[in-house]
Amino acid sequence: MVINQLNDFIKQNRIPSKSCIVIGVSGGPDSMALAHAFSSVREEYDFSLVVAHVDHMFRGQESLDDLEYVRNWCLLNNVVFEGERLNVNQFIEETGLSSQQAARDCRYQFFDKIMTKYHANYLALGHHGEDQIETILMRLVRGSSTVGYAGIRERRPFSTGEIIRPFLELRKHDLISYCQDHQITPRQDPSNAKNVYTRNRFRHQVLPFIFEENPIAHKRFQTFSRQLLEDEHYLMELSVEALNTVIKNKQKQAVTIDIELLLKMPISLQRRCIQLILEYVYLHIPNGLTQGHINSILTLLKDGKTAWEQHLPEGLIVTRSYDECSFAFTDVNVKYYTISIQEPGIYETPNGFTFKIEYISEYHDSKNDMFICSVKDVSFPLIVRNRKNGDRMSLKGMNGSKKIKDIFIDEKMKLSLRNEWPIITDSQDQILWIPFVKKSAFERNFSVEEPLIAIQVVSKSF
Repeated sequence: MVINQLNDFIKQNRIPSKSCIVIGVSGGPDSMALAHAFSSVREEYDFSLVVAHVDHMFRGQESLDDLEYVRNWCLLNNVVFEGERLNVNQFIEETGLSSQQAARDCRYQFFDKIMTKYHANYLALGHHGEDQIETILMRLVRGSSTVGYAGIRERRPFSTGEIIRPFLELRKHDLISYCQDHQITPRQDPSNAKNVYTRNRFRHQVLPFIFEENPIAHKRFQTFSRQLLEDEHYLMELSVEALNTVIKNKQKQAVTIDIELLLKMPISLQRRCIQLILEYVYLHIPNGLTQGHINSILTLLKDGKTAWEQHLPEGLIVTRSYDECSFAFTDVNVKYYTISIQEPGIYETPNGFTFKIEYISEYHDSKNDMFICSVKDVSFPLIVRNRKNGDRMSLKGMNGSKKIKDIFIDEKMKLSLRNEWPIITDSQDQILWIPFVKKSAFERNFSVEEPLIAIQVVSKSF
């Protein structure tokens, strides 16, 4: 059964002859059956085989004996062996990861190194049908992405080639029987019997019930996994096309989209568009990010509020400003500046504004790109800066003062622009002008002989 399954997998997935295949082997029955089965068919397909083993150093001499066991098997069967001892406990201290996640990260780093060394086409792993059921159920219970609900993939890109898992159609007892039939005595990891691990609790308490209901349930789960991945692949293609129509601005690790266009899509594409955006802005999706975050973003986009922020793991902020939604890391694009103006001339801000400062002899009505005030009313130097918490200004034609924050809201300025928008003050921090937005009471009716200064925006990038 095992050899037939391997042959079927090779043919169905068109694994070419002369491929170099790295086999991850722990010494347990699953991986030993995989190594032996590949060894049995390698001449037929002219495969080059490399067995890769990692000692995580969790179990002292016992795990070192596992390494020697796999090494000796490779010597007896004329298979190239690559083994390494990795201090995973030290890695846990450095990263704060769980023992299982840290061991996995270290193991796959080693596999990547070996694949690169041999320019390998495939990394073969011994996961079987019961592993698949456990994975799907665990992800359904704790939550995952749509692709995550499909469980373990038969094939996926990795390092110099692909990861392949030929045994997802088989059960654990199939592999144990294969080892017995071929006089293989696998190593046993006692941690597999401990219910402290979530996977083990599913294995010991849930799977027996499932197989009592249907002895070939693993095949049903595998069919579900394949079909879900096929559907997901198609929906993702549609989502990529749709996303291109809603993106208004795209920078490194920052994206802005049109909310109205997004919400016109079917909900299945909306979810996937948000997922694609998150995959783009995060270089690596953090463990703390879940499907719940995506659902929350979509709920907020539909609730009608015109301005809000949602904080995601690792400092990513999702911001709604009227008809736009932006995804950017905390202050990732904000350019802070303070520019002192002592005399007439041309002054530039880091975010693309250019101001022309000049003395003028008479007042004339100015448009919203220019501000004029009396030299006698202000104290020098004038300052061009970002807004600060608590900023207020006295508005032209009005009594009292108003918060800059409220002015921006009233003028419906995009949230993404507010922190960078230039504000002109004098040396006493009296706000004179918010270019293109509001003028202060410092622009008034002047007497004929008052010395005046004019501040004009001659270019801007917004």
